[in-house]
Amino acid sequence: MLSYKRAKRVGDNIQREIANLLLFRVSDPRVKGVTVTGVQLSDDLRHAKVYFSVMGEESDVKIAKAGLESAKGFIKREIGLRMELRYVPELTFIYDPSIKWSSKVDELIKKIKSEEGEEYGE
Repeated sequence: MLSYKRAKRVGDNIQREIANLLLFRVSDPRVKGVTVTGVQLSDDLRHAKVYFSVMGEESDVKIAKAGLESAKGFIKREIGLRMELRYVPELTFIYDPSIKWSSKVDELIKKIKSEEGEEYGE
């Protein structure tokens, strides 16, 4: 139980650091607009699944993932410098479609509301 809490806490810190790096330090245009949605860290803190989202088509996701993979060495080095960890975890970038789905749900709700308004003469 203790290791889970530590893994969660360290994962949250890694998420913040990566988000900061993508905003201010990584100059690769392929990662502009990428949002880090979560980090799942293994209990031994050696492996991190970094979930990201980007708006656009599937080709935009592939481009963003290529940019993240390209910046992986820099990101790991910066995490090592900024955080006091015995080992810097191996990063795996995974696309998280939840933001895309939530925006589609929002659009559908708005469409339904506007259709209901037309139906009732509003």
